[in-house]
Amino acid sequence: MCCFSRPVQSVSATNIFARPGEDGRQLLAYSMTLKAKEDLAMVLPLPVQAGSGEQAVTFINLKDYPGFFTDLRRGFPMPVDEPASMTTRSAPMRLEVIQVGDFEASYVPTVADFSRLDERFRLPLETWDKLPAYRDYGFAVFKLKPGAATIHPMAFSFPHADRSSLFFPTVHIHYGKVYPAAKFDHVLYCQSGTEEELALTGWVESNRPAGTFMKTAEAKGLIDADRHCYLKELHGKLPNRDTLLQRV
Repeated sequence: MCCFSRPVQSVSATNIFARPGEDGRQLLAYSMTLKAKEDLAMVLPLPVQAGSGEQAVTFINLKDYPGFFTDLRRGFPMPVDEPASMTTRSAPMRLEVIQVGDFEASYVPTVADFSRLDERFRLPLETWDKLPAYRDYGFAVFKLKPGAATIHPMAFSFPHADRSSLFFPTVHIHYGKVYPAAKFDHVLYCQSGTEEELALTGWVESNRPAGTFMKTAEAKGLIDADRHCYLKELHGKLPNRDTLLQRV
């Protein structure tokens, strides 16, 4: 799960894929099943390297590969469940909005820059007082439509501030509310990078290289065809925090 700017009726079957990229970047893909009554945004806090600017995140369009996570699951030998200031100032420039498949997406470089988004797609400012560690983060924002739908994978790369770990956005924030524990229905996937390995104790390894069960061309660089993938499930009530996978 993640952070939503408006109330949601239900969220389930969250899938997240992460892989180290080149030049200190991290690749990430995210999908879920969502039901909501109104326009809203999904906000993913990201540990972006300081000073990266407003173009730090590169969005990747997976609209033509809606089965990305379905194919990924097939690589494993086990069944997996479906988962304000009062001073008068000039109006700030709006953040760039990018069409990424079925979504409009923006990158918000700092907490203060949320004011440059439409109000429907912001989180209450006091949210970040409850999560002070996120005040130095950047934020990938995906604008979603009302109704019930399985969201096609949202994907992007970003310059990771901490190269010693792989980052999975799993903290839950629902319209400004943050609790110590949350209900998880997640399947996490990853691959190691070309120059580092990961501390994969407790993860399940795919039974063959990714290129034998993934459409690597449609994945647009997210998947390394020659490497195996790894899986870990998070289900039930768990500590409400992001997931970090250390590199070795």
